[in-house]
Amino acid sequence: MITRTRLAAGACALLAALTAGLAFPAGAAAGEPTGEDAPKVNLVLDVSGSMRARDIDGQSRMAAAKQAFNEVLDATPEEVELGIRTLGANYPGDNQKTGCKDTAQLYPVGPLDRTEAKTAVATLTPTGWTPIGPALLKAADDLDGGAGSKRIVLISDGEDTCAPLDPCEVAREIAAKGIGLTIDTLGLVPNTKMRQQLSCIAEATGGTYTSVEHTEELSDKVNQLVDRAADPVVTPVATEGAERCADAPTVESGLYTDREEFGQQRWYRVDVEPGQELRASLSVAADRAVNPSYGVLLRAVTVHGREIVRGEAAGNGRTDVVSTGVRYPKAESDDEDATAEAVCLQVTHSFSAASGVKTTPGLPLELTIDVVDGPSGSSDVASFGLGRGWWLLGALILTGFLAGIVWGWLSRWRVAVWRTN
Repeated sequence: MITRTRLAAGACALLAALTAGLAFPAGAAAGEPTGEDAPKVNLVLDVSGSMRARDIDGQSRMAAAKQAFNEVLDATPEEVELGIRTLGANYPGDNQKTGCKDTAQLYPVGPLDRTEAKTAVATLTPTGWTPIGPALLKAADDLDGGAGSKRIVLISDGEDTCAPLDPCEVAREIAAKGIGLTIDTLGLVPNTKMRQQLSCIAEATGGTYTSVEHTEELSDKVNQLVDRAADPVVTPVATEGAERCADAPTVESGLYTDREEFGQQRWYRVDVEPGQELRASLSVAADRAVNPSYGVLLRAVTVHGREIVRGEAAGNGRTDVVSTGVRYPKAESDDEDATAEAVCLQVTHSFSAASGVKTTPGLPLELTIDVVDGPSGSSDVASFGLGRGWWLLGALILTGFLAGIVWGWLSRWRVAVWRTN
């Protein structure tokens, strides 16, 4: 009897395992998009005199940065082209004009020779000024060309000393070029003014700001940013919307960037075939100080001005980005000669500049367009809300049915044995 019970239990376990294999099939390996252009990262390091301060884990800021750089260079993915630019590394004098030109490419952006790069970093000595703005302009030029992802990682322990060239304005100019370049900033032992400046630089290009007070934090964050550069990304296409629908540029599925002045509106056109669905989303970023209480509006209209659908969102100053979206499915047509419909997308926002804030260039906007095959029936709409969950539901039903039969047979057999005994 014991042997039969064990065999039955083993059969149940095998059945459950086989059913689990059906319910949870091995996922197919998703192919990551690869382009001809390698991702590029330019590390920009502050080597000004203040980097001599010994307040990071008992060592100088410069020593902590060198240690972090060596660890980052060891961990840099093979596919990433990496360069190192310095600011304030060569001129020790008091002439501001000369000091604000003190930025140099220590290691060119390209395939990484770890030994050569480490040797170059080892020679650095804290020296001069903090020309962040000029260094960012040069760093952007270092990354110019190619369609791969581009990222600048700025590491500094103080605010820029080369006014009136505002590094925040420099970052906005870089963002306005539409080259898909992101600037991330890390502040070593930051103060309030430096934190504000580095945060502004990062926000202008969609990057991140991080304050760092320990060597391990610096290594981990820079490694994270370099690894992120190797991730597949979609490079937005710079475009320029028109002031009215009739003059609007025609856009296809993709990611687009533009600038919109205060009180302005932008128009774009999308061709939608019968049986297709237009999906559009919009994000507008406040890359400077704006007045609270604002909103964005995205309208889809016909070429004759009839509104099809609209999406809107409002903000109150708690966030720097406001987003909305619309969907427009165009019905199938029995006419084989039916042509595509031109749909006009209107973008407006109600941001207003705070007192003394520059109004140009306009606020950055990002427009995502998807034109896909529309749903043909209820079976296409996520399978009544279950989507691919039908596999799991069917497997669970089958498991329950078979387990019930086996358990019933075992119960009857055990009762029969008990009665016999």
